[in-house]
Amino acid sequence: MIKTISWDRGTVVMIDQKALPHEERYVTCRKYEEVIAAINDMTIRGAPAVGIAAAMGIALGVLNSPEKQMKENFYSICDAFSRTRPTAVNLFWAIDRMKSRFEKEFASTPHIKADTVKKALTEEALYIHEKDIRANRQMGVHGKHLIEDGNTILTHCNAGALATGGYGTALGVIRAAHEEGKKIHVLVDETRPLLQGARLTAWEMKNEGIPATLIIDSMAGSFMKRGMVDLVMVGADRIAANGDVANKIGTYSLAVLARENGIPFYVVAPISTIDHHTRTGNEMPLEERSGEEVLEFHGTQIAPEGFNAHNPSFDVTPKRYITAIITEKGIITAPFGKGIKDLA
Repeated sequence: MIKTISWDRGTVVMIDQKALPHEERYVTCRKYEEVIAAINDMTIRGAPAVGIAAAMGIALGVLNSPEKQMKENFYSICDAFSRTRPTAVNLFWAIDRMKSRFEKEFASTPHIKADTVKKALTEEALYIHEKDIRANRQMGVHGKHLIEDGNTILTHCNAGALATGGYGTALGVIRAAHEEGKKIHVLVDETRPLLQGARLTAWEMKNEGIPATLIIDSMAGSFMKRGMVDLVMVGADRIAANGDVANKIGTYSLAVLARENGIPFYVVAPISTIDHHTRTGNEMPLEERSGEEVLEFHGTQIAPEGFNAHNPSFDVTPKRYITAIITEKGIITAPFGKGIKDLA
């Protein structure tokens, strides 16, 4: 299993996803500010992985905090992490869990010791990591039955081990089907502008020995029309209470194309990705990243000097285009609002 992120004797160690696929190197964060920087610059990305990184980063920050300033520092650190990736709701879920554990420890006794709180927060961060891996594997158990022997699955961005605690959401389901012995083939969207499909998903598929082919994003519709896609399987960064889904930019286009061509469109995400306070996709905050990611490629300018670029990182897929949402607690189908409420 790919070791996306880990806690190692008071440090946070993560694979540097910016270096893949050419180099497998790891970054060691000794300060919480370094974890924040790693989230911001995409050293670590993917909604579940970002949530885990935030939890470990908060634990790291408190571990290095003086006892008299611990309470004040804790909330300041949480606020700093909350500003990193506005769309990924797993981030806020993880922060809320860390806050609850922190407040629970202080409420348990008026004479709480700093070492006790630090240990508790470390335990909570490790639990969040372990819980994510278990949830991913359970999604694989539920979702693998939707993949038939001989199927070709189209996926977008990277929803694999690198985006999670180490197993994967959409790629976790694909991995589970492969482990069961089903002969499958994966079509990997390159995913502009940062090429998470070409760099990360392709790397995972090659490492796992799962047959896969890389295609550019604009080929997807043609492949669907020619009968070369049996189903689409993607991850999610936020799911609204009604079932609308925010995911990597380009997901909406795939969903519309899948509907036009009569192809099932599946979203795979843990329960922590569901935002019960956001009613519809229209209310979701969508992150806007630097236009340089579009204007440049690995530091080389590819557009005319001085040109402008618009670079939203996510789009919203309305629930009407979604066949089912696969979670660790089961598969949700329409009406999604009721299914989400019942599952919760």
